[in-house]
Amino acid sequence: MQSKEITFFRAFFIISAVWNLIGAIFGYFNTAYTFHGFFNRDLADPLFYGIYQGAWGTTLVYFIGYAIVAYNPLRHTGIVVVGGIGKVGFAISLLKFYLSGLAGSVVFIVIIGDVIFFLLFLYYFMRLYQTKESIL
Repeated sequence: MQSKEITFFRAFFIISAVWNLIGAIFGYFNTAYTFHGFFNRDLADPLFYGIYQGAWGTTLVYFIGYAIVAYNPLRHTGIVVVGGIGKVGFAISLLKFYLSGLAGSVVFIVIIGDVIFFLLFLYYFMRLYQTKESIL
């Protein structure tokens, strides 16, 4: 992979990290507000609160993971594999919540964003494969 393309992927993974940090700031540090924004209901049960906040804690961890990938996009591909699976899973879950009437339309911000990131992750792996870089 050429230097110019590595620079592109570094910038892309910095953007990925920031995307996750923004989500984590809302979801982890302002859990009840974010839950209400997504699902139009209060988050009163302490068990659900802890589970929901923990899910956003995973998003905070991926902020760190994508920052690591940005440092060396050719080395930390495993983080991108797991992150891509997470992005698809989260987008599908939010879409199911929306289609069942449990989530408001604001979830489409996350759904569309995560789908775009997933597609760019696929492009990243395609370029690794085409340039015969190690994928794992």
